[in-house]
Amino acid sequence: MLAAQLLRQARKAAGLTQAELARRAGTSQPVISAYERDRRDPSVSTLQRIVRAAGAQLRLGYGFVAANGALPRAVDDEERSDRLVDVLLLADAIPTRPRRELTFPRISSS
Repeated sequence: MLAAQLLRQARKAAGLTQAELARRAGTSQPVISAYERDRRDPSVSTLQRIVRAAGAQLRLGYGFVAANGALPRAVDDEERSDRLVDVLLLADAIPTRPRRELTFPRISSS
């Protein structure tokens, strides 16, 4: 579920307006609107804070717990593709730095 859907669902379940949720979460109504319209992406901690302000609790994960912390084997190709999409989206979200051109010292022979 997207953060936008999650926030909208939590807010509506609590019977709050965007302005009321913003006040409770310590932010502004335009910020809540931008999150709900998927125009901005909240950090995980911000998402947790806003969901908590709506009286809900955010739980992250696949809905299972593995004993050693590793993911269990995928059951079918659809689950494998869902996991691949999650990994690619996560990789795409990692900020990149522009590459700098390598410069080498000039060697001169005298």
